[in-house]
Amino acid sequence: MPRFSANLGFLWTELALPDAIRSAASVGFDAVECHWPYDTDAGDVCAALRETGLPLLGLNTRRGDVDAGDNGLAALPGREAEARAAIDEAFDYADAVNAGAVHVMAGIADGADARQAFVSNLRYSVSRAGARMVLVEPLNAFDAPGYFLNTTQQACEIIKEINAPNLKLMFDCYHVGRTEGDVVGQLHACLDHIGHIQFASVPERGDPSGGTLDYRSVFAAIDALGWKRPLGAEYRPNGPTEASLGWMSPDK
Repeated sequence: MPRFSANLGFLWTELALPDAIRSAASVGFDAVECHWPYDTDAGDVCAALRETGLPLLGLNTRRGDVDAGDNGLAALPGREAEARAAIDEAFDYADAVNAGAVHVMAGIADGADARQAFVSNLRYSVSRAGARMVLVEPLNAFDAPGYFLNTTQQACEIIKEINAPNLKLMFDCYHVGRTEGDVVGQLHACLDHIGHIQFASVPERGDPSGGTLDYRSVFAAIDALGWKRPLGAEYRPNGPTEASLGWMSPDK
C-alpha cells in the first residue's frame, strides 16, 4: 500500500497552514507538502510539524508578479537576479522548516535563451541547496500555456546535462496524463531521474477515484518499481477535503 503526502496548496485551503498540517495528520497522511508558504511564520509551521510528526516534503519558489502573468522566474532571460532571490528565499524557508525539496518554477518562456537561463539558475539552485533536493516539474499546456518546461523528456534532458545528484524530476501523473498520456510508461522511462511523484484525476484534477486514469493500476505500478516515498496528493477537492478522501481506504 502506498504512503501519501497531502499537498496543502490544494487541500484544506480554508485553514491556516499549521492547522492544515494538523488536519492532514488527523486523517492518516504520512507527510505534507505545500506551494508558497512564505506568508506563514516558519516557527508556527515547525511547531505543527513537531506536534504531528509529519515531514514537510517540499515547497515551490515564488512565481513572481502573478498579476502580470508570471508563473515562475527561472527560465526568464534578463530576470536572473529576481529568480535567484526567489531561489534563496525558498531555500532559506526550507532550511527553517526542514523541508526536503524546493521546486524551482521555470516560468512562461521559450527558445534557446530561456533554456540557457533555466540551466544557469538550476546550477545555482543545486549549489545553494546543500543536502536538499531541487525539483523541476513539466506543466501541461492546458493549465499552464506557454510554460517553458512541458514534457518529461525535456526535463530529463536538462537534468542529465546538469548532472547534479540533488537535481530531480517532480513527476506529476496529472500533468503527464494530460500531455503525454502513457503515465506508467513514462514512470518507467524517467525512474532514474524522479525525486517526487504527485497525482490527481485526469482530466478534472480531482481526487484519484475519478477520471480516465486508473490509479489502482498506477499505484500498483509505482509499488512494483520499488518506490517507497510518499506520493503527493495534489488534487482539487470538489467540496470539503475530508469528503474527498475515500480513495485512501485500502478497499476502495
